[in-house]
Amino acid sequence: MLKKILFFGIVPLLFIGCRDNIESQTKIPDNQIVLESKVFQGIGLLGDSLYTDIDTSSQIGQIKKLTEAEKLYGEDPSLENLIWIGRREAYLGRYDLAIRTFSKAAKQFPENFEPLRHRGHRFISIREFDPAILDFLKAAELMENLPLQIELDGMPNKQNIPLSNGQFNVWYHLGLAYYLKRDWEKALEAYQKCLEVSDNDDLIVATLDWYYMTLVKLGKTKEAQSLIKAVNTNMTIVENDAYFKRILMYKGQLKPEDLMDVDAASEDQKLQYVTQGYGLGNYYLSKGDTVKAKSIFENVIASGYWSAFGYIASEMELAALKNE
Repeated sequence: MLKKILFFGIVPLLFIGCRDNIESQTKIPDNQIVLESKVFQGIGLLGDSLYTDIDTSSQIGQIKKLTEAEKLYGEDPSLENLIWIGRREAYLGRYDLAIRTFSKAAKQFPENFEPLRHRGHRFISIREFDPAILDFLKAAELMENLPLQIELDGMPNKQNIPLSNGQFNVWYHLGLAYYLKRDWEKALEAYQKCLEVSDNDDLIVATLDWYYMTLVKLGKTKEAQSLIKAVNTNMTIVENDAYFKRILMYKGQLKPEDLMDVDAASEDQKLQYVTQGYGLGNYYLSKGDTVKAKSIFENVIASGYWSAFGYIASEMELAALKNE
């Protein structure tokens, strides 16, 4: 059973500062615990330190859900309940704790692919791409010939309908890890596999967007345009509107400036802003407009939303441009 330490009876271990991926407590003379305002998570691709801000007041809802997940695991130490602890830790930005929890799950349930799927995802969050790739490749072996497994959402969409499946998430994130390493050929192979298990319009447009960009990186522009021909405005998109709009832009049905009609200061829209920003910057980059692309990538970085895939990809592009 996972050990739970409460701070003043209500704040879980999650908010005690960590060092070298284990919890540490700083004590003052009267032996009270002092909470750190930031917790180190990793190093970004531009050399910046990545920190999770500790804000118990704004995250009280997620803290409660984590506490509930820990309680459920205490009552029933199943794989599903253990994974939910890790997922809840990750939603709070404690990727260090989430990775530790998923490692515990992988050790206790070595025949299941789910712990590796989730740990690999969070390795990407902290820019550890090689360990992520190893996790996804092993997960792909373990899930071979299994029926598609619907994956419940920790942050449900507006229709409260889970749309992704475990197999999709393995191939999708494997493709992303290779993409972020600029290994376009291997990314392409992963997205081809991902498309095979994309069984609704939301998953299709998410896969096609990265698949398209990978083909463009390889100089296969005609193949890229052919790939997205079937995408149309009659598709039913519930949550991946950003990817859908990016593809419509590639098809010439949306103007590039239409993608950034998003309030970057709004927390609710920040993820969409970052996602759209990377797509737009990459679009200009593919057209040879390096100045405009760099400006957009820098705007994405200025958002501070460092765990978003669009942010990490923008880091990757800026690092590459810097080395040219």
